[in-house]
Amino acid sequence: MTGKTRRKPQSLKQIFAVPALIGVLSGIGLVAALLDDGWWDIVGWSSLGIAPLIATGYLLRRDRAP
Repeated sequence: MTGKTRRKPQSLKQIFAVPALIGVLSGIGLVAALLDDGWWDIVGWSSLGIAPLIATGYLLRRDRAP
């Protein structure tokens, strides 16, 4: 045994689904931030905050892996 595990091959849709979703949400957040104050600011900050939250969660999960 080599100790390495082989990953199951993934389709392009599986690989790029989450990055595409993050890109769309970031675009929505940028446009919403430019439109107006009030609720548009909430939509903008919420949409733009998702990408750093996902990245932080991934990094924290990666540090716990053996």
